[in-house]
Amino acid sequence: MFGRGPMLTKPSTIPKGLPKTTQSLCPECLAIIPATLRDDNGKVVMEKSCLKHGNFKDVVWSDTAMYLEAEKWAVDGVGVKNPAITDAKECPFDCGLCNLHLSHTGLANVDLTNRCNLRCPICFANANQAGYVFEPDYDTVVKMLKVLRDEKPVPTPAVQFSGGEPTIYPRFLDIIKAAKDLGFAQIQVATNGIEFAKSVELCQKASDAGINTVYLQFDGLRREIYVRARGRDLLDVKMKVIENFRKVAHHSSIVFVPTIVKGVNDDQVWPILHYALENMDVVRGVNFQPVAFTGRITNEDLQKGRYTLPDLARDIETQSGGKIRKSDWFPVPTVAAISELWMALYGDPKITLTTHTNCGIATYMFVKDPDNVVPITRFVDIEPLFNELYKLAQKAEGKRIKAFSKVKAFNLLKKHMIEEQVPDGMSTTAFLRSLQGVLSESTKSELAKFSWQMMYVGAMHFMDSYNYDIERVKRCMIHYTTPDGKIIPFCAYNSGPVYRTEVEKKFSVPIAEWRKQHGEEYT
Repeated sequence: MFGRGPMLTKPSTIPKGLPKTTQSLCPECLAIIPATLRDDNGKVVMEKSCLKHGNFKDVVWSDTAMYLEAEKWAVDGVGVKNPAITDAKECPFDCGLCNLHLSHTGLANVDLTNRCNLRCPICFANANQAGYVFEPDYDTVVKMLKVLRDEKPVPTPAVQFSGGEPTIYPRFLDIIKAAKDLGFAQIQVATNGIEFAKSVELCQKASDAGINTVYLQFDGLRREIYVRARGRDLLDVKMKVIENFRKVAHHSSIVFVPTIVKGVNDDQVWPILHYALENMDVVRGVNFQPVAFTGRITNEDLQKGRYTLPDLARDIETQSGGKIRKSDWFPVPTVAAISELWMALYGDPKITLTTHTNCGIATYMFVKDPDNVVPITRFVDIEPLFNELYKLAQKAEGKRIKAFSKVKAFNLLKKHMIEEQVPDGMSTTAFLRSLQGVLSESTKSELAKFSWQMMYVGAMHFMDSYNYDIERVKRCMIHYTTPDGKIIPFCAYNSGPVYRTEVEKKFSVPIAEWRKQHGEEYT
């Protein structure tokens, strides 16, 4: 296997620079139509026209310079070796995964139910609105999980149970245990936290069953935000979840997941992150999600409400007083070099992040205390380091070169450390020793020690029909699996052709029938 170079990436086929053309959807009829991406007074806009429904314009990234910087990191994946659809002709209408898809599954969503114990106005998965209950039984869910683990060349490493509200699924704990037994390295639950706030015992049982991460909906520190976005004041619930997991032995970690709505909680992005830092014995990260517009809205409302990834980066810089700057964020595929180097050194394919550079951004912070944080980008020169690691991966061959390459990779880390910028209280040697774990086959203990001093901050902007870019869909790594064994990219499942509706109707029962059997609760 050595000598073949990187196995899961190739140069991106998307042209760099602006303007450029892509394919999108008409927000009215969902027909595939051409679209142009261009600079418009420092913002990247998408313009498209449907013969039946006219012209549409939307801001894709609100900072052209940041957009152009991000696309330097574009790489394509090579897809999966066993696609369910082998003769797809047109993305996004032949999902499965199909032979046109360029990335393997990095994180899979498994909807356990569309029932919920909330009535969120901004939710796209709700039994009451749908008129039916989607709740696959235990055996069906296990089959769905097996489909993910059978994906080649990389069995899906991470699964997130979602809904609706997954914690009200009748065999919630059994499903977590099943996922663990099937070998998922990362098991998450996307939750509003209500059930976990009620019971330390449930938190302990979930951790014991195998949950690694509680993906906690956390929209801010003002009570009225929850009333407006979620239909009730949930701030005390969120705080209780943190308190309860703090009491759990060998507890799961918590990641805050704020849905950011312009004019509602965009002033909360740094307060949310600061609160995470104050609780980082339990909270290990924040993953912001600018809202996607799943229904039809006016052009005026679209312009007023659109909030993009550069907006988030700018607001955090302003609100934090420059503790985190726009320049500290990098697009997701930046780290593809690490996976490629691993494969060159050890031969076994690992998750390789080959999403579109517009999909998400992230950074890591070294944390001394909540008011003293230093992004890793301040003391590691990221661009030359990762470029050189990628080149090293391409050259690594055979066992002799393998040993040499590990030494060379460590020297590259050392070379691109900016020693005078290393935070007080953190030695260069200790930092390098921790990162050296990436280059060994026994990484877990070293990285675990190091990660407790780090806070992950990321953002993922899922698409809607107004900013839909089919090139992004082809490169998506966050997928859903369905009861009939298909794997569907996130933005194809929830936007555009909306596979969610099709799947749920096929495998659901009318809500009236469900209520006759189970009662009114949580529908």
